[in-house]
Amino acid sequence: MNLVKLEQITDMLQKQIEWGLVKGNAAYVLKNGHPIYKACCGMADEARGIKWTEDTIVRLYSMTKPITAAAAMILFDRGQLDLQDKVADYIPGFKDQKVWTEDGLVPVQKPVTIKNLLDMTSGLCYPDGWFPAGAEMQKLYDRLDAEYKAGNPSDTLTYANLIGQQPLAFQPGEKWMYGTSADILGAVIEVVSGKKFGDFLKDELFEPLGMVDTDFYVPEEKLCRFAENYEPKEDGSLVPCLWQHLGLTYLCRKMPEFQSGGAGLCSTMNDYAAFATMLLNKGTYHGRRILSENAVRYLTSPQLTDKQQSELTWDSMIGYNYGNLMRICKDERDGAGISCFKGEYGWDGWLGCFFANDPQNGYTFLYFIQRCGGLGQRPIRMIKQIVYGAEN
Repeated sequence: MNLVKLEQITDMLQKQIEWGLVKGNAAYVLKNGHPIYKACCGMADEARGIKWTEDTIVRLYSMTKPITAAAAMILFDRGQLDLQDKVADYIPGFKDQKVWTEDGLVPVQKPVTIKNLLDMTSGLCYPDGWFPAGAEMQKLYDRLDAEYKAGNPSDTLTYANLIGQQPLAFQPGEKWMYGTSADILGAVIEVVSGKKFGDFLKDELFEPLGMVDTDFYVPEEKLCRFAENYEPKEDGSLVPCLWQHLGLTYLCRKMPEFQSGGAGLCSTMNDYAAFATMLLNKGTYHGRRILSENAVRYLTSPQLTDKQQSELTWDSMIGYNYGNLMRICKDERDGAGISCFKGEYGWDGWLGCFFANDPQNGYTFLYFIQRCGGLGQRPIRMIKQIVYGAEN
C-alpha cells in the first residue's frame, strides 16, 4: 500500500472546503479492521469555533438503517423473530391494510412481513406529495409534527401503529420503494425485546462495540463535539439548518419519544467504524461475538428479485442490488465500475455521511459531512478509487 498516495484523499477533502461545498469533513479507511488512513478537515461548527475531529458527533440520518437491520438480526439469531412473521402480529395498526390503486383503495393481497421491512418492499413510503400514498403519509407526519409542537409528542410504537393505518403505495412484495420500513422495524424490535428501541441498541450493540458516542440525542456535556448541519442557499453560501424532517425532534439535543430506526441516530466516525468492523469480521469484535456468521451472511446478501430491482433507478444504485436496508454490489461490470467490487455493501445518509465494507479486499470506507442533501456519491467513489489505486 502506497500511503503517500492516500494523501490524495486529504487533497479532495480540503478542496471541498475551499470550494465552499462544506465547512468540514472527514474520511477514514480501515484494512481488515486496522486503520490505514484518517483525516479530519475544516470546522464542525464555524460559529462556535469547533474544529472537525475524529470524535466529532454527527447526525447519521439514514446511516441509522444498517444498525437497525443488525439489531433485528440479533433477534433472528435468538429465534425470537422470523423473516416471514407478519408485522401485524407485533404492531396492531398493520391489520386490515389497504393499498392505493388506480381504482381506489383495495385490501392487501398478503400482509406486510418482516422481510418486506428489511428489503423496503413493504409498500410503506416516506411523506411525498407527488403520489397518493405519499400525500397521505405527509398529512400524518404534519399532524404528528403539530402534536409534538403542542407538547404531545408520539413515541415509537404510536408512530408505527399510525403508519400502519396509512394506505400502502403498492401490494407488499410487488416493488421496492424507499420509505418508513426501518422505523417500523425499530418498533417491532421494541415489542419483541420488551425494551425501548434505544435501550436494546445500547445493550446489544453500542456497549459491546464501545460505541460510547452513539445515541438518539447528544447530551449536554458532548455538545462541544456536535457538528452543525449546514444548508446550501441559492447564492452558494452555507447556513445552519434549523429544521428537521422524518419525524425527528428537539434538534438531537434531547432524547426523543420517537426513536427512529430509519434516521434518528447520532454517532462519530470512530463509533461507526467499530460497527462496520464487526460486520466485516463476520459478526465478531475484539473476540466478542455480536452476530452469528450466518446472520451476517444473510444481512449482507442481495435480496431483491429482478422485478423489484427494476425500481432501483437512483444513480447511486447503478450496479447494486438491495437487501436488509443496505445497497449490495451484485456485479462491478454492471455499472458500479472501478470503485466497487462484488459483495461490497453499505449505506449513506441525507446529510452526506457514507459507509461501505468491501469484504473481498478487507476494506472499510467512511466519509462524514453535515450538509443537507449531501454531495452525492462522487466523494465516496473517489475515496475508494484512490485506495484501490494505492495498492500497487
